[in-house]
Amino acid sequence: MKKRRNFILSMVSIAVLCVNLLAGCGNTGNKPSASGNNPKAEAEVSQTTAKKEEVKAPPKYVFLFIGDGMSFPQIQSASYYLGALENDGKVEDKKLSFMDFPVIGNAKTFDKTSFITDSASAVTAIATGNKTSSGTINMDESFTKKYESIAEKLKKQLGYKIGILTSVNINHATPAGFYAHQDSRDNYYEIGEELAKSGFDYFAGGGFKEPAGDKEDQKSLYDLAQENGYKVIKTQEEAKKLKAEDGKTLIVAETLADSDSMNYQIDAKEDEWKLADYVQKGIEVLDNDKGFFMMAEGGKIDWACHSNDAVASIHDTIALSNAVKKALEFYEKHPDETLILVTADHETGGLSLGDAGTNYDTYLKNLQKQRISFAKFDKEYVSKYKENKTDFSTVLKDIKDNFGLMSSDDADAAKEPSIVFTEYELNLLKEAYERTLSVGTAKQEDMSQEEYELYGTCEPLTVTVTHLLDNKSGLSFNSYSHTGLPVPVYAIGSGAQQFGGYYDNTDIFKKLVELSEVK
Repeated sequence: MKKRRNFILSMVSIAVLCVNLLAGCGNTGNKPSASGNNPKAEAEVSQTTAKKEEVKAPPKYVFLFIGDGMSFPQIQSASYYLGALENDGKVEDKKLSFMDFPVIGNAKTFDKTSFITDSASAVTAIATGNKTSSGTINMDESFTKKYESIAEKLKKQLGYKIGILTSVNINHATPAGFYAHQDSRDNYYEIGEELAKSGFDYFAGGGFKEPAGDKEDQKSLYDLAQENGYKVIKTQEEAKKLKAEDGKTLIVAETLADSDSMNYQIDAKEDEWKLADYVQKGIEVLDNDKGFFMMAEGGKIDWACHSNDAVASIHDTIALSNAVKKALEFYEKHPDETLILVTADHETGGLSLGDAGTNYDTYLKNLQKQRISFAKFDKEYVSKYKENKTDFSTVLKDIKDNFGLMSSDDADAAKEPSIVFTEYELNLLKEAYERTLSVGTAKQEDMSQEEYELYGTCEPLTVTVTHLLDNKSGLSFNSYSHTGLPVPVYAIGSGAQQFGGYYDNTDIFKKLVELSEVK
């Protein structure tokens, strides 16, 4: 084998020599090379150069964006929606900020107990490279072994500054996966205690879930954070003034919505800070000579899809794309030192681009008629319907104003193209409203199969409205839960080439460890 390799190398050297001699005969004015036209020396120089190109410094600045519940359907529906809006409903797409990243991979998402993961076990895989049981954060399925996250490793071993951001609760499963170790994702108070002791530099987004514990008699998690050296900021004006020298910080969104999370993008006011603003501020306070790691989660994509609200999902996917733009602006200044990853923990809702009622057609421009999220409609309208037993004709008017859906009589009087209920759809809506008034939301075990398939655990009226708008636009959901779809991994920057291909979600951690050279 050795003789054969030497023979092949000799033949290659002869070929190179012949090429150089011929080139020299045809161009006698060329300057001699640094190796004096020695083919062997040139080959050695070429090999050395190639090795130097392969060996790159670890990425100094790492951004990991996680769209909770976001797989290809959520991304593509947002892209097509934007394209339809900008082109008057025509078949055009508009790419999100990360869709043109040079490297795209696919990650499997199953965990130790199911082909369909939950967020806790999924983030454990991404953050620590270990599979575990559903509902568990950074521990094995026996709850006896704790796993160290990539964020913890980078902090302890390399002195990187660490930022954890989310549009949902800061002690929710996905953000917790980078600093907490719990046998249950529902241990919100204990997770909050670990946050306070983490030593991480920057937390931002939604507030704590159960800040006083499930018994509501423990010391506030906000007080614990302050006792552990965190500056707790609860207004945008304070957040704007924040500087790196202010030290460890927890920013809670000034305007909180359902379950003390940030507003859905569709409900947020124009001057209200979005995920992109918290990313921008994070870059300002984390930037340093040693490096930083930032995880930013678009958590409400998942919440919207659990409730089958495609429009809210689309707007929050766009919000995540806008946040990625801030990282891209930083990358353009530090292209050789920055790595940006955009991925997800799982897909939620079984979203499909296509519906039985529209066959091969879509009418995505219809979706712009929806003005508020399902959650805001529940809070501001449905709660009052229940209290006042509002007549159905008034409910229909509110549905027309907030979702653009109307009866044929209203459509006849309208001056613009309308989305009209069929008689079948109107009957579905009436039945849903009657159930909202008589039962409201219910647990799956308290419902018949038909009731669950129609309403899930959502408010019957609201989910029926979003189903009808989705379906009439050419979108549909087949679940109120997570699905087993693989998720994309988009990558750009230092080490991005490592993230192409089809692999397990645990490999995201393993690739980050290899690139950063931590133990």
